[in-house]
Amino acid sequence: MLKVLQLIPTLDRSGAEKQMVLLARGLPRARFRVEVATLTRLGPLRVELEEAGIPVTALGKRFKLDPLALARLVQFLKTRQFDVVQTWIFAANTYGRIAARLARVPIVITSEMAVDLWKGRIERSVDRRLALWCDRLVGNSHAVVEYYRSLGVPEDRLTMIYSGIAEEEPPPVDPAAVRAEFGFAAEAPLALFAGRLAEQKRVDDLLKALDLLQHVQPDLRTLIAGDGPLRSTLEENARLYHLEGRVRFLGHRDDVPRLMAAADLVVLPSAYEGLPNLVLEAMRFRKPVVATSAPGTTEVVVDGQTGVLVPVANPQLLARAIRDVVRDPDLARRLGTAGREHVEAKFPVQTMIDQFARLYEDLAKVKDLKVSPRTE
Repeated sequence: MLKVLQLIPTLDRSGAEKQMVLLARGLPRARFRVEVATLTRLGPLRVELEEAGIPVTALGKRFKLDPLALARLVQFLKTRQFDVVQTWIFAANTYGRIAARLARVPIVITSEMAVDLWKGRIERSVDRRLALWCDRLVGNSHAVVEYYRSLGVPEDRLTMIYSGIAEEEPPPVDPAAVRAEFGFAAEAPLALFAGRLAEQKRVDDLLKALDLLQHVQPDLRTLIAGDGPLRSTLEENARLYHLEGRVRFLGHRDDVPRLMAAADLVVLPSAYEGLPNLVLEAMRFRKPVVATSAPGTTEVVVDGQTGVLVPVANPQLLARAIRDVVRDPDLARRLGTAGREHVEAKFPVQTMIDQFARLYEDLAKVKDLKVSPRTE
């Protein structure tokens, strides 16, 4: 049996965190003993892990450069004697690879979940150097793998494993009641964006598109769920575009599935992604998706079949695509149905879990670690 640690900055409800929890909960207990550690603090996903009997530890990193937190992590790894450490998100990827090296962890895997165009020279240099301190860098899409290949990560360290989508059905919901919560008319078409309010997501392009739609689709209403560094700027822009009463900024929400179940369409205007959870979840709920043709997103959305794609940073075409889906219920229904079929066929969560389990065990055999027999 292999002892596996999943290391991530927090347990907030974001894409990487949700994928990590799906993996940690899904790994076969007969073959893996799983723990989770957060680099900084815990979060709402802690409950799902503890309900599954998975130990969770918070390491309490307080600063961007925190040598005491690194020392605690090294000691934690030495004490627990993990066979595998898998890291998620830049801070945990950095601290985790260094600590695993110092603690002599046999197998180190780094998960990369986006085409991280935000990274500057320093971050790219860190990634290149620390790639040599892990056994595999796993991208969740071909676009992510290609990005890290372009940074100089050796080919033999790169692996692609698609993110998986849980077998979750939309929760029962009264769409009119959800609209009423936010002061919207019961029959108003409702669009949803959910995600971090940061440069990557280009939410201002969505606001510009909604500005263009005010006169041609005046009944359209939009919910923006999420928080981030651009929230106050985006709220001010919404006022400048005279979108009061048409757009609601909700901040962090734990009920995004409920909001999605009530929405008529989901919009993702990002500049880049990895394999966007929001799109996978929308398709699982049979919701039509309007998104940008960003790296990563194009591996999920087949334009005109499972959603509608528009160029990045083009509010005019984004507005047109939203309008077309809102005005054509048959189109929306076709896109939603095809999207559900697509994610069920291509992105089942069990496939993701099985591929990671096989990767752990294949690397363990190379390093002469004891592996429990597979039952499949």
